[in-house]
Amino acid sequence: MAVSGIVIAASNLMPSLRDRLSDEGELLAFADTEPIQALQAILEHVPNLIVLERLFAATPRGAALINRIKTDPQLMRAEVRVMSHTGDYTRVVRPASVEAASSSASTAVAAGRESSTQTVEAPAAIEEAPRQLDWHGTRRAPRYRIRSGVELQLDGNAAAVIDLSVLGAQVISATILRPNQRVRISVPTDDFVMRFRGAVAWAKFELPKPAEPPRYRAGIEFLDADSTAMDEYCDRRKL
Repeated sequence: MAVSGIVIAASNLMPSLRDRLSDEGELLAFADTEPIQALQAILEHVPNLIVLERLFAATPRGAALINRIKTDPQLMRAEVRVMSHTGDYTRVVRPASVEAASSSASTAVAAGRESSTQTVEAPAAIEEAPRQLDWHGTRRAPRYRIRSGVELQLDGNAAAVIDLSVLGAQVISATILRPNQRVRISVPTDDFVMRFRGAVAWAKFELPKPAEPPRYRAGIEFLDADSTAMDEYCDRRKL
């Protein structure tokens, strides 16, 4: 079976959305609760058209799926379309390479015209800026890249440490993490386990490669950690 497109939407919105796509050829449909199965089908069939219902596209899982598609070279020719089930909204998402090459030109073009179908950037996965830590600008303490295999525990669940400072860490976790969530942090050392409180400053859902499970990337703010002990911990484990 030659698949022309793949559609992802809430089950109750799927019939009306498929009606509006009746001229697009053979379509595979996935519920918005099946983003991983949809991604597997997209990678298997490499369709010309990928449609996400607007409400799903605005969720963290929808945004993560769009970002995963945008950055895959084999899907560069696929049209990623965000549509409302009522048909009053349509937009086309550009691949990452096209987006980078034409960002300045598209700004000028967009200023001079409007239409019912727009070419726009994909929504970024939900990420909330931290309240005190500035993870993307000036920092209050040096942040170090940590060697592979280093983990800490958040409420008893293991999380891989990506980078670390005396004030916080960036981690990858298989367990759901949400902005402003308070967590109990355990950091094992050679001699003892440091335990203190923390808060999730920002978090985003990610869909990695097909063989890997979904995960959450998050920034964790340390609320009452021993800065001297954490500084020594960073120094021993940084790259």
